[in-house]
Amino acid sequence: MARKTDIPPSYYGEPRNFDPSFRGPIHNRACTDVLCCVIFVIVILGYIALGTVAWIHGDPRKVVYPTDSHGQFCGQQGTPNANKAILFYFNILQCANPAVLINLQCPTTQLCVSKCPDRFSTYLDMQYNYRYNKSYWEYYRQFCKPGFDNPRKSVAHVLRDEDCPSMIVPSRPFLQRCFPDFITRNGTLTVANKTDFKDGLGKTRSVIDLRDAANGITSLLDAKEVGMKIFEDYASSWYWILIGLVITMVVSLAFILLLRFTAGVLLWLIIFGVIAVVGYGIWHCYWEFSTLRGKPHSDGDVTISDIGFQMDFRVYLQLSQTWLILMISLSVIEATIIVILIFLRRRVRIAIALLEEGSRAIGYIMSTLFYPIITFVLLAICIAYWAVIAVFLVSSGDAVYKVMSTQDKCMYANLTCDPETFSQTNVTTVCPGSQCTFAFYGGESLYHHYIFVLQLCNLLVFLWLVNFTIALGQCTLAGAFASYYWALKKPQDIPSCPLFSSFSRAVRYHTGSLAFGSLILALVQMFRIVLEYLDHKLKGAHNAFARFLICCLKCCFWCLEHFIKFMNRNAYIMMAIYGKSFCTSAKDAFFLLMRNVVRVAVLDKVTDFLLFLGKVLISGSVGVLAFFFFTRKIPVIQEEVPSLNYYWVPLLTVIFGSYLIAHGFFNVYAMCVDTLFLCFCEDLERNDGSPLKPFYMSPQLHRILRREQGSKLYAAS
Repeated sequence: MARKTDIPPSYYGEPRNFDPSFRGPIHNRACTDVLCCVIFVIVILGYIALGTVAWIHGDPRKVVYPTDSHGQFCGQQGTPNANKAILFYFNILQCANPAVLINLQCPTTQLCVSKCPDRFSTYLDMQYNYRYNKSYWEYYRQFCKPGFDNPRKSVAHVLRDEDCPSMIVPSRPFLQRCFPDFITRNGTLTVANKTDFKDGLGKTRSVIDLRDAANGITSLLDAKEVGMKIFEDYASSWYWILIGLVITMVVSLAFILLLRFTAGVLLWLIIFGVIAVVGYGIWHCYWEFSTLRGKPHSDGDVTISDIGFQMDFRVYLQLSQTWLILMISLSVIEATIIVILIFLRRRVRIAIALLEEGSRAIGYIMSTLFYPIITFVLLAICIAYWAVIAVFLVSSGDAVYKVMSTQDKCMYANLTCDPETFSQTNVTTVCPGSQCTFAFYGGESLYHHYIFVLQLCNLLVFLWLVNFTIALGQCTLAGAFASYYWALKKPQDIPSCPLFSSFSRAVRYHTGSLAFGSLILALVQMFRIVLEYLDHKLKGAHNAFARFLICCLKCCFWCLEHFIKFMNRNAYIMMAIYGKSFCTSAKDAFFLLMRNVVRVAVLDKVTDFLLFLGKVLISGSVGVLAFFFFTRKIPVIQEEVPSLNYYWVPLLTVIFGSYLIAHGFFNVYAMCVDTLFLCFCEDLERNDGSPLKPFYMSPQLHRILRREQGSKLYAAS
């Protein structure tokens, strides 16, 4: 059999001998990597058990509802706080950071209330007015501790026992917490039209102090208002957004089906377009260079080294040396492209033929275009289950209380305490103003000590399941497209329901192999996440060597992850065809690719570039259409355009959604081309085109191959 490869086979294994009984994906196969399958099933059962344990110990209400200083939920039904869904801070001035507020770490008493204050008042003012009007106390008492009903108690004792706040300020709820109601009038920050207020301790404070205490809250409130407007835009434009996404699906499908007729023309137009653009760049650089050289008393003779580094890069454009360097660089790129095209033109033609064949294969097996929906549903289940377990693990444990002090040097600060016995200790004597407030949820049991480890396990299994879902999809699609390629007479010999048959084979025989490959990738991704965490922790460190080492490791693991993804993808293709184990399939795929390394490089880059162009073309075209529609620039349908606060909300949604839809369709196409390419390489090594060993490739591929073989024979003679 004549050799069809470019590298001696002894380097990367021997080609397969002809097997007259081979007719595509093997149906009579056995289970592979059974041990990995058993481990995978055990891990899934353990994952279910982890979810059950987290569900027993966790309480998502701890995340949903704010918690007062006594660890009680605000707004929880069946409790005294059922009608008190908002958290109120006795002295918000003691809270220096909004993150402290949201995390319930502010060193002041926190109380559940039914509504936020709507006026300025102090406890002293209330006591003074109480003598004339009892309603002042009725209003003020709703912000005091439950059960406190002594408006005549001295201010000093009230503040010491934290019975009532020293002051209240007009507030409004945000994130179920009362924050000052800031309003800017004529450039001046006000609260209830006031710029200052009494703090109840004999001082007059500026509203600026409230702003500093709740720094960033005003921007969050503005963000909430913007969010409401965005929600309104979605509510009024969702119908048109859906129409835009449906148009994207139709255009993506049509684009893939038309590639069988336009792939060659489109690719050659792109190639010659790049050559023309680079050629124009060379001419422009030469024109700028000669113009600067010809000007008397210009900067043409000044070199880059003379001026050194400049922040304004426009300075370099005034130098003739800059344009000379650019001209030489572009000339090298142009020459490289032309030389590659001259020597690899037949490889490019084979790549184009495979792209056209891929479009033809999808046309015969249209069901493959809808398989990404199954993958999407499975991924959504994995993500939802992981998120639920993470929330339940975070909310596991009992309420933990810590001493919160306004004094920086308090020796008891951040120590655990018991709110029931806190008043009997000497902490308030040593650290005046200290509070025993709720801090977080935790515990001392073995389960609580290993919650962090369980979160890591949750993340690892999540990555494993996600990669397994993707691997299952790749193996299923590969089996379906291999059934198309190895049909001698297309489409008559294509088996019925090839996608369902391939899915059944993958699940029944190769669950262990798919789990093995996805576990390797999940471990690498886990290492990358750990490295990202370490890099984040070391950002403020001054250890340059440690940061350099982390950076190098991140780069290495990034390369390793992409290499494993490439090898897994091709291993799943070989597995779908021959039904062998993961390691054997990976080895066969690696050797086959190395025996056709030039074809691999050309096809991979050509396919990636063409599909990327298709994604940008489709999402960009639909985006332009959506832009003209939502900005009322299409006269025919101006009356149908909904009234919007921000037209860019539906516009960006359509563009992003269009890109995702095109990406889903084109991923199927990319898998089809990769599968057909490996089948093509196998076909070349198994068969020679004779009546006894006919090629299974399409007539177009056969013609291109015959020309390539004729050229090689002519060159050899």
